[in-house]
Amino acid sequence: MKQIVVIAHNLRSTHNVGSLLRTAEGLGVSKIYLTGYTPYPLKADDPRLPHLAAKLQKQIHKTALDAEEQVDWEQSDDIGSVLAKLKMDGYAIAAIEQSGASMPLPEYTSPDKLALLVGREVEGIEPEILKLCDAILEIPMFGQKESFNVVQAAAMALYHCRFNG
Repeated sequence: MKQIVVIAHNLRSTHNVGSLLRTAEGLGVSKIYLTGYTPYPLKADDPRLPHLAAKLQKQIHKTALDAEEQVDWEQSDDIGSVLAKLKMDGYAIAAIEQSGASMPLPEYTSPDKLALLVGREVEGIEPEILKLCDAILEIPMFGQKESFNVVQAAAMALYHCRFNG
């Protein structure tokens, strides 16, 4: 079975984080890395002010529905160190992003060890981070909208990579 992890970098929405945790749990993701300013659930020895950590926990839980307790996750401010560690552990890094260098998701064959990177809800993944990726994947759009919600995109890519890639 494929080993898939997710990196959620610089997401702003606690509801997206909760939904991503729930989606990851359902699709067999082994770990989620919450990097940059992405909000994260309450953790042991939490460095945040207690009232702020509790507020974020409540908001994440609203959509995670306990997935934050079921999926292994790790918080790191530094995405560079997370990417370096994953590459050393043999993971290929694939970003979901619209870019001149992207390939259509249906054409992607995922490796046995995959780290799927999703980024900022509006601006997308920063160009300097995309340069560190092994692949950039784009989900073809057939309607008039130009993009999917970050969690919807992650769900489609995870499903493809789990079963078709």
